[in-house]
Amino acid sequence: MTFTPSEHLQTLLKNLPHKPGCYLMKDAAGAILYVGKAKDLHNRVRSYFDSSLSDPKTLRLRAEIAHIDFIVLPDEIAALHTEYHLIRQHQPPFNVRFKDDKKYPYIAVRWAQDFPRVEITRRLEADGSRYFGPYTSAWAVRETLDVLRRAFPYLTCDRTITGKDERACLYHDIKLCNAPCIGKVSREEYRATLQGLMDFLSGQSDSIIRHLRAEMNAAAAALNFERAAALRDRLKALERVVARQKVILPPDAHHDVIAFAQEKDETCVQVLFIRGGRLIGREHFLLDGADETAPAEILRQFVLQFYENAPQLPDEVLLPEEAAEAQLLEQWLRDKRGKKVALSAPKRGAKAELVRIAFENAQETLAMLRAQWASDTHKQTEALAELQRALNLPAPPNRIECFDISTLQGTATVASRVVFVQGTPRKAEYRKFNIKSVTTIGEPNDFQALREALTRRFQRYADALSGELGAPTLGKRGEDETWRLLPDLLIIDGGKGQLGVALEVLKDFHLLGQVPVCALAKQEEELFVPTQAHSILLPRRSQALYLLQRIRDEAHRFAIAANRQQRARRGVVSRLEGIPGIGAARRKALLKAFDMDIDKIRAASLEELMRVKGITRQLAERIKANL
Repeated sequence: MTFTPSEHLQTLLKNLPHKPGCYLMKDAAGAILYVGKAKDLHNRVRSYFDSSLSDPKTLRLRAEIAHIDFIVLPDEIAALHTEYHLIRQHQPPFNVRFKDDKKYPYIAVRWAQDFPRVEITRRLEADGSRYFGPYTSAWAVRETLDVLRRAFPYLTCDRTITGKDERACLYHDIKLCNAPCIGKVSREEYRATLQGLMDFLSGQSDSIIRHLRAEMNAAAAALNFERAAALRDRLKALERVVARQKVILPPDAHHDVIAFAQEKDETCVQVLFIRGGRLIGREHFLLDGADETAPAEILRQFVLQFYENAPQLPDEVLLPEEAAEAQLLEQWLRDKRGKKVALSAPKRGAKAELVRIAFENAQETLAMLRAQWASDTHKQTEALAELQRALNLPAPPNRIECFDISTLQGTATVASRVVFVQGTPRKAEYRKFNIKSVTTIGEPNDFQALREALTRRFQRYADALSGELGAPTLGKRGEDETWRLLPDLLIIDGGKGQLGVALEVLKDFHLLGQVPVCALAKQEEELFVPTQAHSILLPRRSQALYLLQRIRDEAHRFAIAANRQQRARRGVVSRLEGIPGIGAARRKALLKAFDMDIDKIRAASLEELMRVKGITRQLAERIKANL
């Protein structure tokens, strides 16, 4: 069947420029369906409407396109970079993208400090730090550091290091810190230790082990047996790590090996990291939007998104087949690294074998994850059925909302709402309420805070409902949806008193009996429901209780995080309020520009402060003087 674009689209297609840039395809509601980049916008975008097009995914995309925006850019490399950021920002459903769009953890060595700390971070900054990773889980980072810290002791405390402290902390006693705080090692010696840690993380294990063994033998020959024993222990720790690393290529080989496996709509990418000829680690990543996508395009998108913020790049990236626009990707990687990064798809020999191993690992990981998901789904179904029976609900509570209150001596009171759908968290629908009706400092009023939060939640339901009947709506489509849907079960963190407040609010909105509600008390894990005089105690090992505890704990965690953020913000605001000339608008601009961090504002140069809207040189100097 011939596809005929609308008159609006035809006009756009005729007037697209013959220039490099990015294009954003949108549906009738304005939602972004797909982001792409092109060397020639005119030719690339028009190709989607070619009569010979047969790709099923592109045909489905084309049928939904109502409007196309575009951004003209200086060259194709700039377009590639912008494409990455637009995909990350908008998460379009037709693009290949990381399934879990969180920032992955890295090991950060704060090399700009005189005595560098070693930390786990999810944020890469141009602050002089050296980064190693990414890892898909924080526990994998901690496991790595737990071993390496025995070989390369380092600081974790926040002391100012002068070398003149009276005594060191416990970490020195258990040989996890070499105590520069009491002058046990000098700045140069401490930094040499950290350099060894960084070299090891970079794959230079053989040379480090040879150096340590030579040092140990020299100390023993000089009858310095205490130092020799310490070096021996460090050597054993490193040899345990190296024993897990297989030598598979010559010692000058620094490669990443990438392959992926697919089953139905799931795609798992496996990356093997080879440094100094050794396999030093592997990580897997799940992708969304990769079904019905050509393998070459999956590889292009993964390489782009994986290496955009990578702190280190290998000499060569091995792939199962050539990525789309491989030459452009190589040029982009070379610009990032400052020297050549080859993309290759080996067909025989040791490198091809590595790609095969990566593919098998991707298959095994995907099979394991699918089995785990199936097991989790079974447990969630069981938990929801148990809850239905225990609370005498008309149906399993597929949508559950839970509210909790967090405050510190009556200040910065915050309520949290978390949402679980079919037993799993729906984090996009988590919301916090900054409580305004509780103002008496030192006298927390959880009942009033809960009343305000529930009232605001169900008022938004009423507003969204009236919007369907013709009154003005709340705003964005997704934002309306989270308030328009009523929960199948409303959980309140607390006891009978909190349950009473919830019932009063539901009655005010004529929802009593329509929204099932219960309260979960912490001490004995008692459930209070309005239909029973006595509390319900679920079996200690029941899936229903595990689910309730998980939901309650998640609401508590989210409320505490929101409370800390609120208190931190108030602390920062109060520091800025005392500076003449910094009113509400400039204060807001400063906080936004420096991520709500007073230390970043204090450390900023005059030029950085002056880049903030409304901050003149005179005001920047005043900020520096006052902070």
